Amino acid sequence: MTHKERKEEVREILALDTDELVKRAKGQLVLFPTLDEVYDYLAEEMVKEFAKAAKGKKIVNFIMPVGPTQPYRLMAEKINYRQLNLKNVRFFFMDEYVDDEKDELIPKTSPLSFRGQIGPLLFNRIRPDLMMPKDQIIFPTPKNVKDLPKMIKDAGGIEVCYGGIGIHGHVAFNEPAPGVAESNPRILEINEFTRTIDSTRHCGVGGNLENFPRRAITMGMKQCLEARKMLLMTRNETTAYLWANTILRIAALGKPGDDYPVTHARYHKNLRIVSDYGTAQKPRFNI
Repeated sequence: MTHKERKEEVREILALDTDELVKRAKGQLVLFPTLDEVYDYLAEEMVKEFAKAAKGKKIVNFIMPVGPTQPYRLMAEKINYRQLNLKNVRFFFMDEYVDDEKDELIPKTSPLSFRGQIGPLLFNRIRPDLMMPKDQIIFPTPKNVKDLPKMIKDAGGIEVCYGGIGIHGHVAFNEPAPGVAESNPRILEINEFTRTIDSTRHCGVGGNLENFPRRAITMGMKQCLEARKMLLMTRNETTAYLWANTILRIAALGKPGDDYPVTHARYHKNLRIVSDYGTAQKPRFNI
């Protein structure tokens, strides 16, 4: 798809009323009145999958993000309340930041580290007797990055890929690039769209682009798309900072293309994109 064609497509998508947007998405777009309802829905959907795994006899694999972070407290509460044992659950986390100059993960003590955040967000909140074994919590690292596709295949594949959608359509750190739909786990340069959003949006670093990581390690788009189910979300976290309206609509209705990687999920046999009605509204100006 050419840049000119995408520009015209976006103008057409942004002109749609929300009801028409939902209708054209043909069941793949689920909207809620509030973000609290979005987060509760995401937590409940994940816990339902874990409950199904608990009733089986094998370990079930999930690709997990660290953000959005809000569902994790709710997830922990639901797991504890239902006394849900996670011994049959394996998490393959999506990504992590990498040192700018050498192929090493940023320190776990960094406020930006996904490895450092997930404990307080989720694992430390779950009753220890309900937790999965530590070897069933897997982050991509420089040491395992080439082995992850085989690890996932040998483990029986991914049941559900959960994740957020970035401003340029990235899922994990799979950003616009030729052939992105077939990409495998790798270390890459983060583009400036993502760095700018992340350094200003929710990391508490005050837009410090100079010292914000320029590289990351990521699960491949191929592994995300090969999951038996995909549950993705995006949202504007405040009414003062509106950035996700357009990418939500592109994710729901845009023609698949490498310029917005999430569009490659459009024809997934079991895709749901979740957001709130505020984010689904068309922007004030369609430029």
